[in-house]
Amino acid sequence: MKILTILSSIIVFSIVVSRPYAEPPKVVASWYGEAFRGNLCADGKTIFNPDDPKLAAHKTLPFGTKVKVSITKTKFIVVTIVDRGPFVAGRSIDLSKAGFSKLADTRAGLVKVTLEVLSSPTP
Repeated sequence: MKILTILSSIIVFSIVVSRPYAEPPKVVASWYGEAFRGNLCADGKTIFNPDDPKLAAHKTLPFGTKVKVSITKTKFIVVTIVDRGPFVAGRSIDLSKAGFSKLADTRAGLVKVTLEVLSSPTP
C-alpha cells in the first residue's frame, strides 16, 4: 500500500511539473503593407518593405528587439521591431504583409498570436 501511494505521488508530481504553469497570453496581430512601402521606419535606419517578413512594429519594445510571433508551437516567425504601432486599440503588433502571410491569410486582417522576446538590443 505504501509503495502504491509513493508511486502515485511520483506520477502526479511528474505530470504537474512537466506542464507549464500558464499559457502565454494571446494578443492581436495585424499587418501593414503597400501604403507604407519606401517610408523610413521609426528606428531611423530601415526603409519599410512589405515584402520583408522580418519587419514589425510594436508600441513599446525597443528597436532591434527580436520577437517570436506564434500561432501554434510549430507555426511561427521571428521578426525585428523597427517601427511603432499599431495605432488601433486592441492590437499589439503590426507585421509586414509578408510576415503576416506566413502565419495566416492576409484577408483575415487580424490573428491571435503569442509574443516571446528572444533578444533585446544592448544599450
